[in-house]
Amino acid sequence: MNALRTEHDSLGALEVPADAYWGIHTARALDNFQASGIPLAAHPALVRSLALVKQAAALANQEIGLLDPEIAQAIAAACRSIVGGQHHHEFRVDVIQGGAGTSTNMNANEVIANLALEQLGLERGRYDVISPLSHVNCCQSTNDAYPTALRLAISEALEGLLTELGPLVDAFQGKGAEFAHVVKVGRTQLQDAVPMTLGQEFTAFAVTLTEDMARLRETLPLLHETSLGATAIGTGITAGPGYAEAAVRHLSTLTGLALKPAADLVEATSDTGAFLLVSGVLKRLAVKLSKICNDLRLLSSGPQSGLAEIALPPRQAGSSIMPGKVNPVIPEMVNQICYGVAGADVSITMAAENGQLQLNAFEPLIGHLLLTSIQQLARGCTTLRTHCIIGITANEDHLARQAARSVGSVTALTPFIGYAAAARIAKEALATGTDVVDLVVRDGLMDQERAMTLLSSASNPVLIRRG
Repeated sequence: MNALRTEHDSLGALEVPADAYWGIHTARALDNFQASGIPLAAHPALVRSLALVKQAAALANQEIGLLDPEIAQAIAAACRSIVGGQHHHEFRVDVIQGGAGTSTNMNANEVIANLALEQLGLERGRYDVISPLSHVNCCQSTNDAYPTALRLAISEALEGLLTELGPLVDAFQGKGAEFAHVVKVGRTQLQDAVPMTLGQEFTAFAVTLTEDMARLRETLPLLHETSLGATAIGTGITAGPGYAEAAVRHLSTLTGLALKPAADLVEATSDTGAFLLVSGVLKRLAVKLSKICNDLRLLSSGPQSGLAEIALPPRQAGSSIMPGKVNPVIPEMVNQICYGVAGADVSITMAAENGQLQLNAFEPLIGHLLLTSIQQLARGCTTLRTHCIIGITANEDHLARQAARSVGSVTALTPFIGYAAAARIAKEALATGTDVVDLVVRDGLMDQERAMTLLSSASNPVLIRRG
């Protein structure tokens, strides 16, 4: 049988595995919360951020004289090991939990306390020497430590998403340059419109994602505001003099971020505005990314009876019944990621709105959904780039034939022959299949050379000149 140790809290005694770094508070949470089956360890950025907050707190408490240096340094060493990637499996509490993140905070406190005891050569559970509450949680509340860790984790995750978005933008820009010479018919409301180039279409994808990268970067300074030192509701009760300033300073040094205290700690304790803003920008990115994937699926539809303007790289067999069928599985996967992000935004909105008075009890859901959305978007961007975008080819002959017989091209002649004449030419060309240029020349509206010049430059309006 596995060895056990007995721990105590205000509710009584409980046995926990002797070799566990977590303790009684985590054990009760493991029993209470089993909704998602997803442990805190599924979000490594959050685990690291919790450890960074605890390390900064320990160093601040040593600085102001509330922690013995030996204990503070043992706690700091324990935190460094977690930041370095060790012991993450000990963060076992379910990501969906009641208590506004108290179970998450206690899971971190207990793991760090027992790791610190190990640093001193003592057995786990010797909380008379290093206590999860009196020492690791000194001058803190879940209500300031946990949201601060969430902000750090989301900030780190966003930097990772930006790192993946950049190469995706570059891939679209590369295809824009590669396809710059390929003339095609643009479409509005799924109907033929006017000529453009395939390069312009792909460059537009790059530009729209670049805009979202800028919006994501704009959210980072808001995440770098911290309520550390606010304790329970923002009044700083139980925090030692000078603790808040020291804790924020140490946390800035540890993270390399320009962190600053929130202007009003009471407001900051209950406010989830930064999380809402991040969620909204993520939804914006998701909607745009999903629209791009929709376009890629439409443009590659066929290959014989669809648009078939581009070919996506084949990734796997597309059917268990239809031999040779290949589906646009990579864009489809990214679509589904984006639908999930949009749905998460609704849940985050509800969770933010339902916070009561001085605290929002639903930050565990907010944090989990934000971190999940960011992580999946980052992975989706990488997969879309490597498994789809860089391998796209243009069906140039097909596009040339379509552009040559498209009545939409007559729009380029409208400034020169008038709208009424252009409309008549378009109608006849569509009904008879006659080339637009032949009809224009037949009716004496323009000579062939001039018409051809205007139509060939129609995808670049800058080249068109009256006269």
